[in-house]
Amino acid sequence: MRVLIIEDDPAVAAGIVDGLAGAAIEAHSVGTGRAGIDAVLAGGADLVVLDLGLPDLDGTEVCRQIRGSSDIPIIVVSARGDEVDRVVALELGADDYLTKPFGMRELLARIRAVTRRTAAASDAAPAPEAPRELGALVIDPRTRRVTLSGAEIHLTPTEFDLLLHLSADPGTVLRRPDILRDVWHTEWYGATKTLDAHVAAIRRKLGDPAWIESVRGIGFRFEPQGTP
Repeated sequence: MRVLIIEDDPAVAAGIVDGLAGAAIEAHSVGTGRAGIDAVLAGGADLVVLDLGLPDLDGTEVCRQIRGSSDIPIIVVSARGDEVDRVVALELGADDYLTKPFGMRELLARIRAVTRRTAAASDAAPAPEAPRELGALVIDPRTRRVTLSGAEIHLTPTEFDLLLHLSADPGTVLRRPDILRDVWHTEWYGATKTLDAHVAAIRRKLGDPAWIESVRGIGFRFEPQGTP
């Protein structure tokens, strides 16, 4: 695996590169958003670790531009810990969000989890499945399109996978660890905030939080709303 670090702080970038090298992961770094975009477009990486505070482009814009032309996994690492920052990054296509400061073992766990999830998605046989009609919402697993009252809703790949999973059995409460295992393909429980941010992003795009109900201390329940 080749990991590209887009980070303008040389000390932080070097620490991540050295830490990944200790785990037998090839990594290199660039210090600007434009250099990072060019490296991804040139096919120079299999996964991106992206800082948001870059000198030329905001990291969210870098994420948007990369996602516009590539499905490469993106893990955002940033000192911005507010929920709105996580939601914006995830809505733009990031696969995970890690708040600075963080430990190298945590970053490695996130990298491995994202890699397992994307590998499982690409290796899965495309089993044909009829579109799901859930109230005013239609989810088509074959085309990976979602429409609400006839209007298309644009979801990131992870948001689509999460919505597809939650909607498989409407009314059933799904536990957080089970969602992480089945959608992120990991038994590691540290991505709970990422799960919450993805749920928040889906609710915002559907225009009504009632579609996905939080069950305190357990997880989430999908509840169809409206009529077709």
